Formats: sequence, C-alpha cells, structure tokens
Amino acid sequence: MLQCLKNLYHWLDVQGHHVPPLPRNLGITALFLCAAYWASSILIGHTGGENNSALVFVLAVALISLLTSGYRYGIIASVVGTFCINIFFMEPYNAFSLSRTGYPVSMVSMVVISCVICALTARVKKQALEAAQREKQTRALYETNEKLNEEKAAIQLESDRISIRESILRAVSHDLRTPLTSISGTVSVLLSSPEVPEKNLSMLMDIKQDADSLIVMVENLLSVTRIQDGTLPLKKREEMLEEVAGDALLTTRRRFPDCHASLELSEDILYLPMDSILIKQVMVNLLENAIRHSGDTSHIQMRLYRRDNWAVTEVRDHGRGLSPEVIQAVKAGEAMPLSGDATRGMGIGLSVCQSIIKAHGGWFTASNHPEGGALFSFALPAGGEL
Repeated sequence: MLQCLKNLYHWLDVQGHHVPPLPRNLGITALFLCAAYWASSILIGHTGGENNSALVFVLAVALISLLTSGYRYGIIASVVGTFCINIFFMEPYNAFSLSRTGYPVSMVSMVVISCVICALTARVKKQALEAAQREKQTRALYETNEKLNEEKAAIQLESDRISIRESILRAVSHDLRTPLTSISGTVSVLLSSPEVPEKNLSMLMDIKQDADSLIVMVENLLSVTRIQDGTLPLKKREEMLEEVAGDALLTTRRRFPDCHASLELSEDILYLPMDSILIKQVMVNLLENAIRHSGDTSHIQMRLYRRDNWAVTEVRDHGRGLSPEVIQAVKAGEAMPLSGDATRGMGIGLSVCQSIIKAHGGWFTASNHPEGGALFSFALPAGGEL
C-alpha cells in the first residue's frame, strides 16, 4: 500500500511539473485550501462549538509550503485560511468579526505560526536541492576521475610499450652493427684482392652494398631511439653549413662512386649553430634516398641558400617522385608508410631527418618538383646576416 502511494505521488509530481510553475502553484494552493475548508466543515458538524479548523488549515499551509515553489504561497494560504476560519468557523458565522475575546491574538498567532512553518519548509527544500546538486556534482567528479584514471593507465601502458620497443631496437641495433661492419670490411678486403675470380666480383659488390645499407639503417634506428628518449643531446657549435654539405657529399660519393651529385652554394656565408655530425647525417640520408629510390642517379642536386632568418638546404632528384602517402606522412610528422621504397629504409631515414631537424628548432618538408622528381627541404635557424 505504501509503495503504491509512493508511486502515485511520483506520477503526480512528474505530471505536475509538465504544467507551468504559476498555474501549478496556484492550483495546489487552491486545492488544499478547499480540502481544508471541506474537512473543517465536516469536523464542525460533529464537534459543534469546539473548533479544530485552525489545526486543519495549519496542516494545509504546511502541505502547500512543501509542494509549491518558495514560501509566498504558504503565507498567502495562511492569510486566506485565517479569514476563512474567522468567517465560516467562528461565531458569528458567515461574517468577519474581531469582537470575541482572543480572536485577534489567535489570528495573528496562526499567521505567525504558518509563516514560520513556511520558512522552515522552504529551508528544508533548499537544503534538499543543494544536497541533490552536490550529489550530482560528486557523481560527475567521480566519473571524470574514473575516465582520467583510465586515460592515465592507457597512456602509461603505451609509454611502457614504446619504452620496451625502443629498448629492443637499441639492443638489436647494437648487436647487428658489429657483424655488419665486419662483413663490409671483409668484403672490401676481398674486393681489393687480385685473386678473387671475376665472376664473384659482382656478387661481392652486392654483398657490400647491402651490408653498407644495413649499417646505415642500423645507425638511423639508433639515432631515432636516442633522440626520442633524450639520450642523444645536441652538441651545437658555430659551423659553416657549406663545409658540412661538402663533407656529406664526399661521404656519399665514397659510398656510391657511380652517382653524380652536385652542390649549389649561395653568395651568403651560412654560419650558424648546429650539431654538424647530425646535420651531416641528415644530408647523407637525403642524398642516399635520392640515389637508392629515385631511379635516376645522374641529376641529383643539393642547394644551400638563405631565406629570411633560415638557412635552407634542398635535395632534389629527377626520378619517379614521391607517393602521396610519403608526402602526407612527412607533412603530418608521422612514421613513413611501410610500402614501396619505404621497405628498403626510406621511411627510417626520413624519420631520422625529421627528428634531428626538429631537435634543432627547424622545419622539414617533402614534395614533388613541378618539373619532375622529389624535393626535400629543411631549414635551420640562422639569425641575422653575417
């Protein structure tokens, strides 16, 4: 029975809140005042002169204060109830009179008591509303905290995975570098020996080229992991970019004697702070990418010039160009796609270049030249002209 009453009250409350506040509050006030009048009329018919109507109207005022917004409706109901008691339930009936001793005091006392009840009821409702809001805020904070903890755990897990992956890459790279260097050196000795049959020379050259390529790839892997985990600090010194570029070009020509790469210098002297070893690695990587992946080793150009406060280096070939996936990956600063030429180390080399240039505070781009071929550009902060 009690549960049915609770369900009925809940249904009435939901339906009542579909009505605008003003007519809803006025309707509740009128309903309970009429109910109090009806109940008092029944009581006075049974009790005669003994009048309990004041208690009935006080109860109605309390219920009105509980079910309406604020407390002004309860005060209005208390004033109306006082007049109803005086007119309909006190002698002389059906007439307003204060002639009987104690009537004024009773009327004022009833109004005061009703106002106190209204104020207390309004305070209780306000506290209940604040408690509900605090509970809602606490629940929201708890849910937010749970989401943050889940995100933190996911980030920590991803960080652990990256750390493990980088540790494995470093370990494998260190373990591979020594035997690869030994293979390359041994093949070089064999190539310099006059006793090697001519039919084996081509095979030995292929072994040396592949070993050298793997050595470069291992060095690039080590550079990427060291830069990302901060174990490869930059050793910046004032250097001439032209000298670093010339050294990179000589290194490339020693590895690929049959290639033709040219260097174009500007009139400006590009003297700026850099880690010359790492910048040389960037240039060598770009030149080797052009030699290995462009399909044309006869028209590779490296150009140095100043653009505002940047020292810009461009490496261009006249080959097949870059795929849209590689260009987009470079633009977004993401890992290179493992397809096509990227499977032979192009992606690792470009990732190394991006990481080194970013560590120097510069920018790195890749595009296809309008006249054909790939164009890689990077810039280093050069400051004012010297």
